[in-house]
Amino acid sequence: MEKELLYQERLKRYTTALRNGKPDRVPIRPFAAEFAARYAGFTCQEVTHDFEKAFEAVRVCARDFDWDAVVANMVYVWTGLTDAIGLRYYGVPGLHVPADTGFQYREPPEGQEFMKADEYDRLIDDPTAFLYDVWLPRVAESIRPSGEPAGYRHNLALVKGGMAMMKYFYAFGPQVARLRSESGTVSAIAGILKAPFDIIADKLRGYIGLTMDMIQQPQKVRAACEALIPHLFHVAWTTADPEKNVPIGYWMHRGCVPFIRKEWFDTHYWPTIKPIIQALWARGHQTMFYAEGNWNAHLDRFAELPDGCILYHVDQADLFEVHRRIGHKFCLSGGIPNYLLSYRSPQEVRDFCRKVVDEVAADGGYIADASAIMQNDTSVENIAAMTDFLRDYGTYSSSPDPAPGRPAAPPALEIREAGIPAPKGVPPGVCVPWEQRKKELPPIQGEEALFRRIWEENESLAHTFIWQCLLSF
Repeated sequence: MEKELLYQERLKRYTTALRNGKPDRVPIRPFAAEFAARYAGFTCQEVTHDFEKAFEAVRVCARDFDWDAVVANMVYVWTGLTDAIGLRYYGVPGLHVPADTGFQYREPPEGQEFMKADEYDRLIDDPTAFLYDVWLPRVAESIRPSGEPAGYRHNLALVKGGMAMMKYFYAFGPQVARLRSESGTVSAIAGILKAPFDIIADKLRGYIGLTMDMIQQPQKVRAACEALIPHLFHVAWTTADPEKNVPIGYWMHRGCVPFIRKEWFDTHYWPTIKPIIQALWARGHQTMFYAEGNWNAHLDRFAELPDGCILYHVDQADLFEVHRRIGHKFCLSGGIPNYLLSYRSPQEVRDFCRKVVDEVAADGGYIADASAIMQNDTSVENIAAMTDFLRDYGTYSSSPDPAPGRPAAPPALEIREAGIPAPKGVPPGVCVPWEQRKKELPPIQGEEALFRRIWEENESLAHTFIWQCLLSF
């Protein structure tokens, strides 16, 4: 009962800040990845290849540092699953990189991209089929495309991959429950989202391939981004917090200046992610903009969004400038430099945190965290200094705002009204539509609705597998 009361207190504190309100004190929500491994006595290899150890490391940190909220597993990429299907683009600790180095994403060499420059039409026509038939066999050495011979190991890999993903995702529920019951800690985010433009740059064409396409065939890139919108919205919406308390994680990569021209952001990146954010907000879901890098060139665009619909996390940008420009509209988080937490003195950490509380968090609407995900070079002493100082100095003297309910979102819109285009081919959530399957069956003598429901429920699992491979692994 004591831990449940603590949990409710922390949930109130966290959600009040998320809605840009003033809680009783500044919530502390570090995104601790390999740092948690080091603190709990594990190597990077252990927490990336054995997710139960990653879960344990998070629970140890939540208990010992007494944080308000954490991510259930900030390492997230479970290399046991990536190994099951043979994903080529990860450097696995203890295999491709040293055992105590965090996993690495390996960009495909120029000319060896996982999607070729002349394959946009196939992606646009049916994104899910393209991912299964073209993309997955190229990124996973154990999978074969249609028309090529598949042996025992190839068939086995698909079964192992699907079962492994289900095993991993189902483990998050008990982990979240243990954080709540054992330390009264809130699970900080739910769901996953990436921008269509970033997906093409990260996992399909690669950064160089995409920039060449933006010069040679920008209309194809735009059409592909639009084709991805309904599916990315579907994944975000169906994996979000059903209670609508915590935000959907939106991980922002290569869509900002100077990775791309500002005009490309305006013509391709923003018009194809903004509708997703709006549609999620129309259903009461806040989105966390985890702005990796410096996105200050685009703050005016983000300010177009309704007040309170996002949480904006500051990485390499100047936290104080971001606060001046959009802090009146959205809650901010992060902005405490990782180099400070890794290599400077505890007193320097306390001094910076004091400035953050005084200038950014004075009226609420701020959640304390490092600028970027904390890896194993982060100083335990400095994390303790940050935590202890914020817990003491980050307390508000005046009365906190009332506990907010669910986000004050507008009434739910139809998908098209929110700007989500209708899919050209197979809709999100299925791979083979029921109408196609029905033609392959004998005449149905019983209840067709029953057959259809079970078919589509199983189809949704297949859709989840390939889109989570694309987004999460």
